[in-house]
Amino acid sequence: MPRLVLASGSPWRRQLLDRLGLPYAWLSPDIDETPRPGETPQALVHRLALAKASRVAEQYPDHLIIGSDQVAVFGAEILGKPGDEATACAQLARFSGQRVTFLTGLALVDTRRVSHRVCHERYDVVFRCLSDDEIARYVERERPLDSAGSFRMEGLGIALFEKLEGNDPNTLIGLPLIRLCALLREAGLDPLGDQGSW
Repeated sequence: MPRLVLASGSPWRRQLLDRLGLPYAWLSPDIDETPRPGETPQALVHRLALAKASRVAEQYPDHLIIGSDQVAVFGAEILGKPGDEATACAQLARFSGQRVTFLTGLALVDTRRVSHRVCHERYDVVFRCLSDDEIARYVERERPLDSAGSFRMEGLGIALFEKLEGNDPNTLIGLPLIRLCALLREAGLDPLGDQGSW
């Protein structure tokens, strides 16, 4: 039985976790992702990543549960998933020629030791200047309606950018693997180690 659980229904996060070659289960948690009044982007992604992992942890004793959440930050505004084409196009039009910061919260809940770690990774994206036609074609082709920032890094979204800045490009897809590997090692599960004890 897998001792690692991903608290997410995202196929993109599962694809990333698959890269580590560890057996795992996954379950999509149902939580309210609405920001609280006055909540900073960092506090929001920490809270939601931990809430997702904690919700799933209720069903998995003796496991390590991974939770993750992402927001886009433009100026002082927190932007979540667009939800519809008009909002996606409007977001991308605002981003044209601008820098947008993405924060991805990461939580690891250890239900064996009743402990958890929470952190976040930052990744900046500089969008190239985009025409209205390019934006409309992109949204029509990729339909990034469930993606923070209205693009999918793992797909055609790469065509929207002038440059990317950060420590781990996986952060943009929603699961910062470099930091996750460090948290897993701290918890006693080394992706490069002997998996016999798990």
